[in-house]
Amino acid sequence: MKRLFILILCAFPAFAVCAQQITRFAVVDTARIYTSFYRDSRSVRDFESKKAQYQAEIQRMTDEIKGLRQQKVDAETQGDAAKSARLDAEVSSKTSTLLDYSKAKNTELDTLKKKLMTDDDFYSALYDQIKTIAESDGYSMVLSLQSGNSILWYSPTVDITDKVIREMTSKQ
Repeated sequence: MKRLFILILCAFPAFAVCAQQITRFAVVDTARIYTSFYRDSRSVRDFESKKAQYQAEIQRMTDEIKGLRQQKVDAETQGDAAKSARLDAEVSSKTSTLLDYSKAKNTELDTLKKKLMTDDDFYSALYDQIKTIAESDGYSMVLSLQSGNSILWYSPTVDITDKVIREMTSKQ
């Protein structure tokens, strides 16, 4: 009986230590927080305008390629091999141009977005607010949804984005 009591007594601290090491984590959507605070700024409006302009141009180019592909199918149906070959070459050329354009504009937008999001004052305040909320709510880890390529799923109950926005808004 004494041995059992001593064994249980020795095992109890090990269970207590394991229970204390459970990691609680939260996620935060920093892009949503950023747009909540800066959507009215000129630089963000310019970014959004360029983004819409580039998307419209990509859509126009895509529609043009679709039209050319349909013309090629029609030419093949009519048995016009020369026209079909010419259209095939044009589709290939325009597809290559579209891919290059899309890649260049996405790189440009990524650069602009990173530049917008490196406002040190804003991110310092954001970091401080996330730290405060994480410590007060008992989270030992907060993951960003933007840089979390490995986050495949998360429960909405761990998303503290709205809480961070409320707290930052109340401090303005």
